[in-house]
Amino acid sequence: MFTLIYEFKLKPTNAQVAVFQQWLEQCRKVYNYALRERKDWVNSRKCKGYACSVKSEYIIPADTPAPTYNSQAVALTQAKKNIPGLEQVHSQVLQQTLKRLQLAFEGMWKNRRGFPRFKKPGRMRSFVFPALGKQPIQGNRIKLPKIGLVKFNQSRPIPDDAIIKQARIVRRASGWYVQLTLQWKVSVPEISPTGTSLGIDVGLMHFAAVSNGRTFPNPRPFKRLESKLKSLQKKVASKQFGSNNRAKAQAKVAKLHERIANTRKNYHWELAHNLCDWADMIFAEQLNLKALGKGFLAKHCLDAGWGQFLDVLRACCFKRGVYFQKVPAKGTSQTCPNCLEDTGKKKLSQRVHKCQFCGYTCDRDVASAQVVEIRGVVAVGHTVGKLSEGKGSVLEDVKLCLPVTEESPAF
Repeated sequence: MFTLIYEFKLKPTNAQVAVFQQWLEQCRKVYNYALRERKDWVNSRKCKGYACSVKSEYIIPADTPAPTYNSQAVALTQAKKNIPGLEQVHSQVLQQTLKRLQLAFEGMWKNRRGFPRFKKPGRMRSFVFPALGKQPIQGNRIKLPKIGLVKFNQSRPIPDDAIIKQARIVRRASGWYVQLTLQWKVSVPEISPTGTSLGIDVGLMHFAAVSNGRTFPNPRPFKRLESKLKSLQKKVASKQFGSNNRAKAQAKVAKLHERIANTRKNYHWELAHNLCDWADMIFAEQLNLKALGKGFLAKHCLDAGWGQFLDVLRACCFKRGVYFQKVPAKGTSQTCPNCLEDTGKKKLSQRVHKCQFCGYTCDRDVASAQVVEIRGVVAVGHTVGKLSEGKGSVLEDVKLCLPVTEESPAF
């Protein structure tokens, strides 16, 4: 199965917007209630057997099983009979909210994420229809269960042979959007690593340096609009809590954040298409993005959005038929791409690579990109020119050239 997500902007009426907002609020309440039930069960098991806290304790029988998606889904069916607000929302939409909470707990257990948090009013921004009826697309309108036909801006045609599996309604500062998950019953062949190669090194001075000598500037979208964002946030702080003026000021802040995100993502896609025009194989570094997002340059690293760029580049290579792979980043800035000797650590202020062994001189980031290209070419089993023997050679450095195994992304 091949999956793609198409996003379109909705044009709902005022009545439909009111329904969307009501459904989001009900989904938020269901999410918080289910989270409260799970959290109470966890806290009731924290009491020590020989002592109780001075303040209070959770009194839950010891034989009570832990709340799960199945048990909470059954309780939700009973709650819909007694709560009128829940009866107005589609049953599968509420079930998807419980699945969303289940995925949050699985992320905490498997990926060491934080404990799921309660969502305050306005925090829930999307709900999902896991299944649509027959022929949900009728011209420039989409038929949503229990809501009806909603107009949308069909910016690109939907293939006739695609199966619409689900629809997600998303609220943003610029309006309402629908994300359609399309599937095809086809098998996509794997892209073979052949042809010309290219290495990429991402950084802050240059957003991306390419092994062919080209460098791309860092747009810094957040840095350019940071002063304007501070001004808008000060206006929000000066408004009375809960007033309409505060809501209007918060909407301006949200629109500016969306503008920053759109500017960054548009630059990533343009750069990804340019890189795909130059080569048949593209190699990039496997970076520890979590650690970079917590260092002393965290704000600048997050502003660059390297993680999103690498995901966009992988998706673009997949659509363009270009082979993409990540290689280990250890020692790329300390290795000479010409003689492959270890030149030692460089200070951040040292922007030129000059090898003391062979005299090769070039931009520091370009040299790292060339090392990334060499490692990628060796990893896929191709030969590299100018191989040296002994310490620092490609043959000895082959341990660092092993490919990084990753799960294939869902597009």
